[in-house]
Amino acid sequence: MPKNWKNPPVTGHFDSRTFLQGVAKMPGIYIFYGAERETLYIGKARNLKKRLQSYFRTTGLTPKTRLMVSKIIAVETQQTRTESEALLLENNLIKDRRPRYNISLRDDKSFPYIRLSESDAYPRFSFYRGRRSLPGKYYGPYPSAAAVREILGHVHKIFQLRQCSDAFFRNRSRPCLQHQIKRCSAPCVNRISPKDYLEDVRQAKAMLGGKDAVLLATLAERMESASNEQDYEGAAVYRDRIGLLQRIREKQYISSGNSDADVVAVAAESGLACFGVVSIRQGRNLGIRFHIRPNALDKTRAGLLEEFLPRNYLGAVIPREILLAEPIGEKASLQQIFSTESGRKVVIKDRYRAGRARWVESARINTEDNLGRHLNERNQVDVQFGALSDLLELQEVPERIECFDISHTMGEKAVGSCVVFDRQGAVKSDYRRFNLAGIEPGDDYAAMEQVLTRRYKRVLENDGKLPDLVLIDGGKGQLGRAQRVFDEMQIAGLVSLVGVSKGPGRKAGEETFHLPGGRGAIRPAGTSPVSHLVQRIRDEAHRFAITGHRQRRNRARTRSPLEQIEGVGEKRRRNLLRYFGGLHEIRRAGVEDLGKVPGISPALAARIYNQFH
Repeated sequence: MPKNWKNPPVTGHFDSRTFLQGVAKMPGIYIFYGAERETLYIGKARNLKKRLQSYFRTTGLTPKTRLMVSKIIAVETQQTRTESEALLLENNLIKDRRPRYNISLRDDKSFPYIRLSESDAYPRFSFYRGRRSLPGKYYGPYPSAAAVREILGHVHKIFQLRQCSDAFFRNRSRPCLQHQIKRCSAPCVNRISPKDYLEDVRQAKAMLGGKDAVLLATLAERMESASNEQDYEGAAVYRDRIGLLQRIREKQYISSGNSDADVVAVAAESGLACFGVVSIRQGRNLGIRFHIRPNALDKTRAGLLEEFLPRNYLGAVIPREILLAEPIGEKASLQQIFSTESGRKVVIKDRYRAGRARWVESARINTEDNLGRHLNERNQVDVQFGALSDLLELQEVPERIECFDISHTMGEKAVGSCVVFDRQGAVKSDYRRFNLAGIEPGDDYAAMEQVLTRRYKRVLENDGKLPDLVLIDGGKGQLGRAQRVFDEMQIAGLVSLVGVSKGPGRKAGEETFHLPGGRGAIRPAGTSPVSHLVQRIRDEAHRFAITGHRQRRNRARTRSPLEQIEGVGEKRRRNLLRYFGGLHEIRRAGVEDLGKVPGISPALAARIYNQFH
């Protein structure tokens, strides 16, 4: 960042005066481009000329906005018929291009649902994420997977409905553990009749649909009826269900009504913005979801909300009511667009009565608290990075750290990992895995050399980012191979390198840092900020590597060895299995016996034999 970033030139090489003369006073979108023709910012306007003039004035701009404007070399505009069309176009372009100065919601995963497979003889409720194309009934969306798991836990505990897959369900000969702990009524072995099971499903649907009051009344009537008929065991079941439902209602309900709304709050501080979205369905609080993003242009809370709402809701499920913690100026156009998108009326409110005011205040407090904790954690990371720089005697505090680890089981299916951390924490979009091949099983030195070569060859070829510091999970051997790779690629003087070996008994906090060039080793105190930072980064590299290794190993073990032999297709595999009766006999067969199978030549028979021996 240039030293005079607080007061850069406003227009740079862009002739704003000449450009503004040809801009129409129409609604539309505008795109700012930088020196490399990269997209800096995309915005919408009711009046393009008026909005663009506000960027090129000499006073009244925040320092960060002036910095962005100083980088503009070209501006593109596109007129639309209405402001609503401009908002939709702006939203699509931002999601496609992800400009630097716009708010971009990078966690674009779909929201989770609960799906009921109603076509089954014994339906089940299950976790579901993705397009709702499968047949069945969907409940949600929920703000997080944790919320879905909690609700499913209540469903299974209260109504004892099956949660196993269809394949598992069809192949049971006796009840599983879920039945023993009273989480399933064991329909797989006919411990419950289809009629009674479907009644339990109906009750669960009533609970998920927000009809708890009706359900509780029905259960109370049935409990009393069972008691009158001296069916005390059945009455006890109804009594237990009523008690569990009452406890859930006390925990989750925030209103006596059946409100279906989202409460959206925002907090902004130190160049960051935190958005909190509370989901309320059928009067039930399903939890809060936080989004923390850079506030690149130091926008006000109202301006942040105006940009956040279309990013968050267009293309997703839109509730009937959205309650805002800050008044915004785009409320009318957003209401119109959201109503059109959802096919029903959507109301956006920034004024509300006592009950809803409590919801909004709670969302505001939680959002500000979340941002405060995030900033506190970031400050701690800054301290840790500074302490690491001092300990290793680096010329400056590192901005980007990459850590490498190798994972395998007795040399099988080795996988290398690269995780990336900056001053904000983990940069998961830059993580990489490497499936290793062509090395001796268990040769961690060669494995590390291959991973580093592949990683930085690709970085250099694509003009990618080089880190300031590289951590190698290992001792002097791995560090030596890493140094050799860096020397060959001529990046040894650009990137600092450190090997991290585990302490005695692999005990955390007793790691040793090995420095290249024979500079010796350092063992920081286990309670020091450096030790905590390196443990966190190294553990993340190990987790990422071992997850990839297990996935690769499991894929290999569930795949037939015959599929790995060149020239053995589906038909020849079928002939081999029919001739020998199974894979075990194929392993035992000699070359001559393999050659007797139709379609297997002597050369292919030898290749098959060598695969197993």
